[in-house]
Amino acid sequence: MTASEKQVLDEGGIERALARIAHEILERNQGIAHLALIGIRARGDLLATRLQQKLFDIEKKEIPVGILDITLYRDDLSEVGPKPEIHETDISFHLKGKTVILVDDVLFTGRTIRAALDALIDFGRPKSIQLAVLVDRGHRELPIKADYVGKNVPTAVQESVIIRLKETDGKDEAVVSEGPKK
Repeated sequence: MTASEKQVLDEGGIERALARIAHEILERNQGIAHLALIGIRARGDLLATRLQQKLFDIEKKEIPVGILDITLYRDDLSEVGPKPEIHETDISFHLKGKTVILVDDVLFTGRTIRAALDALIDFGRPKSIQLAVLVDRGHRELPIKADYVGKNVPTAVQESVIIRLKETDGKDEAVVSEGPKK
């Protein structure tokens, strides 16, 4: 963490937020029948895997988890650069009849979620789609609201929320940074 960052979730906070989200998912859906988790690359997929484990710990049944790359569905693709990095989408189960929990790390303008919805529909027509995010920082540009939120973090538009996870960053934390993401 740098001097320009303020920690809003530590490792324990992230674990508690994910545990709460798992319980809320079970309560709202009355169990795990017909549920699937799909995480948006890159960090939503890691959080989806963690949620899958938390749901397994509670219900003792495994639910499918997939990974969604939204690169080609972004509305700012021309601003990303001439050769955007495209990763694999891995959804190895049918969506028909499933309640899909779409998982992302930070909800900001809603544009990432809009792109994810477009991408997801190309893989099939689920019964319903619910949204789980670790951090909701506000400033929506589209009418999108999360069904499950680990923590609401009010921010200024020029600030960034950075999620660090052990799998990619060596530690778990969420921080607010004074400038754009690095």
